Amino acid sequence: MGRIRYSTEQIIHKLREAEVLIAQGKTVSQTCKQIGVTDLTYYRWRKEYGGLKTDQAKRLKELERENTRLKRLLADAEPDKAILRETANPNF
Repeated sequence: MGRIRYSTEQIIHKLREAEVLIAQGKTVSQTCKQIGVTDLTYYRWRKEYGGLKTDQAKRLKELERENTRLKRLLADAEPDKAILRETANPNF
């Protein structure tokens, strides 16, 4: 069986649906079966996206992408800085 990748909006929608079902008195296991995810996935999603709204989740993903890009740029610049330091301060 293939893996399904849910978008952030879909995850938040499923979490809201799960909240409604749990409020109606269903157990977490029953709720997870109804929304089509495992218990582990539900708890992981709830931990990451629990109190977020759709626009907040989009902003979070944008910030994570930007952070990854900046880390990559910094990692690329560090060797250059080290080379410049060595050439400016030779130890003979």
